[in-house]
Amino acid sequence: MMKITKAGLVDERQQYSLDNFKVGDSWRLFRIMGEFVDGFDTLGSVGRPAVSIFGSARTPVDDKYFELADKIAYDLAMAGYAVITGGGPGIMGAANRGAAKAEGISIGLNINLPFEQDPNGFANVPLNFKYFFVRKVMFIKYSMAFIGMPGGYGTLDELFESLTLMQTRRIKAFPVILVGSEFWGGLVEWMKEKMLASGKIDADDLLYFQVMDDPEEVVRYIKRTVVL
Repeated sequence: MMKITKAGLVDERQQYSLDNFKVGDSWRLFRIMGEFVDGFDTLGSVGRPAVSIFGSARTPVDDKYFELADKIAYDLAMAGYAVITGGGPGIMGAANRGAAKAEGISIGLNINLPFEQDPNGFANVPLNFKYFFVRKVMFIKYSMAFIGMPGGYGTLDELFESLTLMQTRRIKAFPVILVGSEFWGGLVEWMKEKMLASGKIDADDLLYFQVMDDPEEVVRYIKRTVVL
């Protein structure tokens, strides 16, 4: 049964949270604003260029890409860069671990999910988000380069979000490196054979990213393109 009060419609059977659609979208703005403020305040004080490392939360610790992510993050932190990840397990945990081992700035932007996204425990600058779009703003605003390790839908989402923003000139171009030609090669070939050949993208659009296998080459490329 519903009744009208000064606060609006209230269900006598349930006290709705601020994120329930029945309360009203306007209340959700306070939570969204709070996440933006926390993110801007925390990441704005890092004081050095940051590199984001993306990849699957499902990557086991004995996977070669787990070790690669650890090494790349370690070398970047040793070189003076902050490392940002999505804060979860798998590749994200490996990268946060590598940066933490180097006693560098290891940032984890964790997202609250019902599965596979508990904080990895290696981030020494942790932040928690409820809203994906707020979290993605933080990646874009505070990262000077993206490194994409093998991953799933989330990794592809973050990759193509960055490519779209650069292609449409909404942000300045920055380095995007895809690690693992055996994983990414098929996607790149499909982009050439289907998207480029049919005129859906231009040849220059394929220059927004590089595919690399050697972790030392990745770090050298970051050092050349992202000035400390």
